[in-house]
Amino acid sequence: MSYCTAAPGHPYHGPYHDTEYGFPQREDNVLLERLTLEIMQAGLSWLTILKKRENFRRAFANFDVDRVAAFDADDRARLLQDAGIVRNRLKVDAVIANAATVLELRAEHGSFAAWLDKHHPQTKPEWVRLFKRTFRFTGGEIVGEFLLSTGYLPGAHTPDCPVYEAVVAAAPPWLSAPGGSER
Repeated sequence: MSYCTAAPGHPYHGPYHDTEYGFPQREDNVLLERLTLEIMQAGLSWLTILKKRENFRRAFANFDVDRVAAFDADDRARLLQDAGIVRNRLKVDAVIANAATVLELRAEHGSFAAWLDKHHPQTKPEWVRLFKRTFRFTGGEIVGEFLLSTGYLPGAHTPDCPVYEAVVAAAPPWLSAPGGSER
């Protein structure tokens, strides 16, 4: 069963599927949030992560890149005690380190999205290699889902999904890649 079949009408999956999944994203804070959610999901269900999403936003300063990159040992300790989020030291440390990386990308390229655009298009294996060199805690599934969710790889929605046309109308990066049209 595809996400397009299972998500509609679900209290958590439905809104994410219908309004966010696969739509292009340009804001650093949103991109950091999406990468964080994918990292936190590793080994857990996506439903668990969606249910904890507001807790993640609260715990990670609404994914304000500058603030998260400045988190210190006290912040790490606070996060590891927060039962509302995933309390995994490697994942928490990765989020903070990745925020610092986004600051570096912003300084060099103007934004996280501009860095993604500079490397687009690539195959999923090429993206995975790039992310592993650049970010922490980024394997194939994490990178693939991050890129699907932000419109850099096709396949978030099936062509017969009612949301598919809205995603296409938003001009996701995959659509402009050679061979990018799924029509």
